[in-house]
Amino acid sequence: MTVFHRNETRDQLPEHLKGGVIAIGNFDGVHRGHQSVLNRALEIASARGVPALVLTFEPHPRTVFKPDTPVFRLTPAPFKAQILEAMGFNAVIEYPFDYDFSQRSAEDFIHSILKDWLAASEVVTGFDFHFGRGREGGPAFLMDAGNKYGFGVTLIDAFRDENTDVVSSSHIRALLKEGDVSSVAAMLGYHYTVQSKVIDGEKLGRQLGFPTANMQLPPEAELAAGIYAVRFRLENGRLYDAVASYGRRPTVTENGVPLLETYLFDFSGDLYGQICSVSFFGYLRPELKFDGLDPLVAQIKRDEEEARALLSGVRPLGELDRKLCFD
Repeated sequence: MTVFHRNETRDQLPEHLKGGVIAIGNFDGVHRGHQSVLNRALEIASARGVPALVLTFEPHPRTVFKPDTPVFRLTPAPFKAQILEAMGFNAVIEYPFDYDFSQRSAEDFIHSILKDWLAASEVVTGFDFHFGRGREGGPAFLMDAGNKYGFGVTLIDAFRDENTDVVSSSHIRALLKEGDVSSVAAMLGYHYTVQSKVIDGEKLGRQLGFPTANMQLPPEAELAAGIYAVRFRLENGRLYDAVASYGRRPTVTENGVPLLETYLFDFSGDLYGQICSVSFFGYLRPELKFDGLDPLVAQIKRDEEEARALLSGVRPLGELDRKLCFD
């Protein structure tokens, strides 16, 4: 799959990708609500024998309009592209979003991007999609433009889960703040996953007999501090069951920088510098401060046993979960 980044010009879009079905949205999290839009685009493209593309925007618009309060990204651009590839899209266009772009008219967006550049045959998006300066473009505007320029428009209603809760990125972020990764997985359709480079640490885990792969999540990440049963994917694709701790390590540090520290089961090797991923399957307990290292080690052993037991019985939530967290 091809990902077109901000530094690539419009005329670099290959001819074989023009005339396709375009799913439009930010799609942070690529949750089940987003998937209802994306899967419909894939269905239409398959039926017509044309390419299926995603038009998304980077960075997240809130980063542009509220730079002092950056949004907690559920799926940063590289991982979002991996998910979209797993779903079957032919290309992802990460269109640069900045203030100048936000001031373009809705008519200009449709004419210059959807018609002239992409030559869209169908646009699929959510029922509440708005675009253009001052959000002047909406569903009715898009439908009229489709009739004017000769492309179809499919609008998808809000998706609700079995409990009638609207699935949204903001709801998922709130659940992650509580450590409720099980409910998050139900809303995503796959297990919540983070990606980061493995960095050097203080190597205390190795001294205690539990060497860890350490990762630093973005400062705006709001994952609940605590211990999790996880699966860890190496850069080469191999998967390992593991137990992970996210937090400030109160037993050994004072106000330490939050770290994700993962102990891989039945693994030995050097992971420093690799871009690896951690998928969260269960929240075991909150972060605690122990009275010394001996009780900490005893608790880590109990955490390992609980994580092994939990992970031994997990099954994929669906095809996307299988591709991302099991294969």
